[in-house]
Amino acid sequence: MQHLVSLEKSDLKNASNDIYVDLVEEMDAIINREGILVKCEIYGEIQVDSHLPGLPDLTLSFANPTILNDVRFHPCVRFRPWESSQILSFVPPDGQFKLMSYRVKKLKTVPIYVKPQLTSDAGTCRINVLVGIRNDPGKPIDNIRVQFQLPSCVASTELSSNCGTVNVLADKTCSWSIGKIPKDKSPALSGSLLLEPGLDRLHVFPVFRVGFKIMGVALSGLQIDKLGLGNLVSQPYKGFRALARAGEYEVRS
Repeated sequence: MQHLVSLEKSDLKNASNDIYVDLVEEMDAIINREGILVKCEIYGEIQVDSHLPGLPDLTLSFANPTILNDVRFHPCVRFRPWESSQILSFVPPDGQFKLMSYRVKKLKTVPIYVKPQLTSDAGTCRINVLVGIRNDPGKPIDNIRVQFQLPSCVASTELSSNCGTVNVLADKTCSWSIGKIPKDKSPALSGSLLLEPGLDRLHVFPVFRVGFKIMGVALSGLQIDKLGLGNLVSQPYKGFRALARAGEYEVRS
């Protein structure tokens, strides 16, 4: 998997004595056609942007490190403190680097649901897709979008939504951009797919790929406990942020 892109940072006047720790997570999920969550896991990275004078000696600890799997470290991390007590001990290089990556597996819930319904007969397929919040993360869910590839046997479409915009691209990808879920209604896409002549019903049903972004939340539940700073003359500015977004997030129909 490609490295995740760091969060945007505001320019600070005192750029020579600060450190930012970003917790960036992508959720991979598969929901089968019965609506059952068959796979849900997080790929996460701890990204650091360090501008500290001298040779600072840092420690980073988590409130719940036992949830982490497949951990990988930057070469600056000392292996023994992690092995003995799950503490990241390191002298950071200057600038941006990926301190650590991890997975959290077998999660039981997802923040939003996508419920597709397709019925097909007499050369037409009727489609209805509902989107809503399944498990409120406590922060706004933004950049919500649903994409699916129209089967090759679809000749034309007539689709509309009560929220956001629907576009059918030249490669037969249908893209529904919702943004944020409004308080007064649940987003719904509906319409019909006209099949090519001679076809009575749809035999291949699309996979719905879901996107979203949530600022200020780690969907894995991982919590940073403490960032300890040693070998420093003055106390630096410390910034902590979290970002969660969809990775390979698929709903079968």
